Amino acid sequence: MTKANIVKKISAGTGLTALETEAVINGFISIVKDALLNGERVDLRGFGSFAVKHRAARTARNPRTNQPVHVPPTYIPAFKPSRSFRKEVDDSISSSGM
Repeated sequence: MTKANIVKKISAGTGLTALETEAVINGFISIVKDALLNGERVDLRGFGSFAVKHRAARTARNPRTNQPVHVPPTYIPAFKPSRSFRKEVDDSISSSGM
């Protein structure tokens, strides 16, 4: 599902125009990004949480040459679904036979 699909579905369900809905979605994305850039955590009850995780430096291996390669430490945005959301997804997909 793309952002455009999400805008259409929300617009149809709320009665807002597509432009208004897109502005709301863009605002939400901007707020989540800003919070993560400031090292804050964003919690949405019943859905999950967004946080910044630290990946430590490590030594990897180049599969082509088999030489060790240093991978520097990085910070990555991460999403962790809530327990109830994980259960809903599991129940829905396991009952549909996927």
